[in-house]
Amino acid sequence: MGGIFGFFKQPDINQGLKEYHSTDSAVLLDVRTPQEYQEGHIPGSRHLPLQAIDKAASIIENKDTPLFVHCYSGARSRQAVSMLQRMGYTNVKNIGGIAAYQGKVER
Repeated sequence: MGGIFGFFKQPDINQGLKEYHSTDSAVLLDVRTPQEYQEGHIPGSRHLPLQAIDKAASIIENKDTPLFVHCYSGARSRQAVSMLQRMGYTNVKNIGGIAAYQGKVER
């Protein structure tokens, strides 16, 4: 494929979660709003809304911790990843949006 359409291809959250589960000491970070998080989130995820991303250090002290970041569609998690990288986090991955997630959610 490639070209302009390749740019719009979102990461696959289901594939990202497989990788998350097989990565030691990884953190699954949900950057949606508090309301979205309460409506249903992936079990085991940590909630850090995009607008509070500057507080990441209080939740994840080690900047080498593998972070798997998602939101609803993949757009906010892409923003969060670049912000986290600017804060010095070295192992950050956007795994896309929960809209494409096929597993169970917790409320």
